[in-house]
Amino acid sequence: MLVQDSGPAATPIQLVPPAAVDAWRASLTDVARAWTERTGFAGRAGQSAWLPGASGAPEAVVVGTGDGAGIATLGDLARRLPEGDYRLHTDLDAECRRRVLLGWGLGAYRFERYRKADRGPARLLVPAGDATVLDELAAVDWCRDLVNTPAGDLLPHHLEREARALADACEAGIEVTTGEALLERRLRVIHAVGRASVSAPRLIDLRWGDPGHPRVTLVGKGVCFDSGGLDLKTAAGMRLMKKDMGGAAHVLGLARLIVAQRVPVSLRVLVPAVENAVAGNAYRPGDVLQAYDDTSIEIDNTDAEGRLILCDALALAREEDPELIVDFATLTGAARIALGTELPAMFATDDAVADGIAAAGSQAEDPVWRMPLHAPYRNLLDSKVADLVNAPETPFGGAITAALFLAHFVGDIPWVHFDIMAWNRRARPAHPVGGEAMGLRAVYRYLEGRYGSGRET
Repeated sequence: MLVQDSGPAATPIQLVPPAAVDAWRASLTDVARAWTERTGFAGRAGQSAWLPGASGAPEAVVVGTGDGAGIATLGDLARRLPEGDYRLHTDLDAECRRRVLLGWGLGAYRFERYRKADRGPARLLVPAGDATVLDELAAVDWCRDLVNTPAGDLLPHHLEREARALADACEAGIEVTTGEALLERRLRVIHAVGRASVSAPRLIDLRWGDPGHPRVTLVGKGVCFDSGGLDLKTAAGMRLMKKDMGGAAHVLGLARLIVAQRVPVSLRVLVPAVENAVAGNAYRPGDVLQAYDDTSIEIDNTDAEGRLILCDALALAREEDPELIVDFATLTGAARIALGTELPAMFATDDAVADGIAAAGSQAEDPVWRMPLHAPYRNLLDSKVADLVNAPETPFGGAITAALFLAHFVGDIPWVHFDIMAWNRRARPAHPVGGEAMGLRAVYRYLEGRYGSGRET
């Protein structure tokens, strides 16, 4: 874990790249030099070793950086090193140090709500000037916690409770429209998708910041569990569907970070929260639903529910003419087929915004990959009985057609859509198996660069 450095004694950690190993080794005592030679330390990525002091007892830790220091450098040490306090003793530029420190914290994470921890993580002390890293880590870990929580403890009413806690903590306004009240506000699609659940569907609407600042709206898919509806998923397909509210977790985590750093924007967060359940009142294939903007939608597949609830939220967001709309959603398997599970797909209507987020993601080691909004595929969403169909007949280009469906409800507003996995299938340094934030830090870094940060450092 990461904690603010208040000056306690701590074990030093030194980073050494391969090219500097010989010179560094020459500066060591004979005992320490012999030890590094015996352990084969060569500065490679993933290498670490204890260094003995004058008494021969372990006194410091050396870590290899490989091709360069970054998030992975210390990304698994919090669980490999003995519990205790450690402090980084290597001069790095501010951006590199930020990533290295963050990597330690990301790797320390474990979801332990339902089991007793076998041990605590080692603690890395963070200098006061790098306090931003603590806020960044808190946002990511909260996002991970939400994604990892099973649906039995995170249905729409639980998700509302989490959003209200955030609003209370940051003195934000919050309005929640629930159940039949959705129909009164013309949020008919959200209602239809979620009405079969014992936890009523709802739209969470959180606002923070000076209304005179640039308007930025975040929209997150909040399907707290996805059975597939009447187009029922297989058992294997349903197994991880607690994570189908990953988009909501991302925008809430991102909002937490924006508020913590006091980015000067007028922020709005919209989360349509539902469970796509099966009951006698579940919506059906062949039904026609009317969206918030009065677009009629023919239902081809009840398992294409995420784009449905997002369309109401996006149409509502569009009314205020914000400067930017960003949505996150665990939307399609097609995006995973195209890019794998570790690289989120990004669609955008504004080239400058897309380039800025991609560049920010590269700098922050939170990569995203832009995919095309290929307009000729729009005809695949044509319906013979309504304005749109929610899922085309062909399985090809599914991430693109889903994005084109959403684009219909955004209009001319600059818009970015992330189709994310929100889950690590394999353990990597700084990325344990389970719920994951993907693209969250990239978007934050972009907003930070575009609008600045109001937090005093």
